[in-house]
Amino acid sequence: MVKDRDNALLSRGPRFRMDAEMIRDYALASSGLLSDKMYGPSVRPYQPINIWDVVGLPGGNTRDYKQDQGENLHRRTIYSFWKRMAPPPNLEAFNAPSREVCTVRRERTNTPLQALVTLNDPQFVETARKLAEAALRTTQDADAVASYIAQRTLCRPLNEDERSIILSAQGDFLTHYRTAPEAASELLAVGETGIEADLDPAEVASWTMVASELFNLDEVLNK
Repeated sequence: MVKDRDNALLSRGPRFRMDAEMIRDYALASSGLLSDKMYGPSVRPYQPINIWDVVGLPGGNTRDYKQDQGENLHRRTIYSFWKRMAPPPNLEAFNAPSREVCTVRRERTNTPLQALVTLNDPQFVETARKLAEAALRTTQDADAVASYIAQRTLCRPLNEDERSIILSAQGDFLTHYRTAPEAASELLAVGETGIEADLDPAEVASWTMVASELFNLDEVLNK
């Protein structure tokens, strides 16, 4: 990840924090994965394996968590199935309400645990990869790829200082993944969506990390 000094250059500072559902949906929308399907039954996106085992009733229809596949992994968060005895950890980390009572105003919250979600949760790693792939599909020019990712996450052009930081970081990541192709393969395997086989894995992996960095800036996570 970029150094604190570099991160300060890239960030514009918080305004008000988006809630957990909006953060997830924004990541999906930025990458082009967000499903526009409306209505229908609840869906079950990525969650830890066996998350319901401790609280599930024997013989109950919610005894085991069975993850959905395909489009259902990328529906808007409002459609996610919510078991109140075992709420989704990636939403609970952002102090999402329990849904047992009406919540007029969300808590203002900012903890290191939230960064672990947006940097490592399969949903966010997958969206960063798909955003990187979409950018590389558009152009192979590094400046243009950086601009594409910035426009999709920050919704504005990069200034020269920011562009220099991003391209330097991407170069470091590319060097790493060129010398450790197994690490690139492991990163690109996160998520259920297919890997773009005709793109250079090291290039995709390096830009995936850049996309993840940009998405984790205060300017993106705070609106």
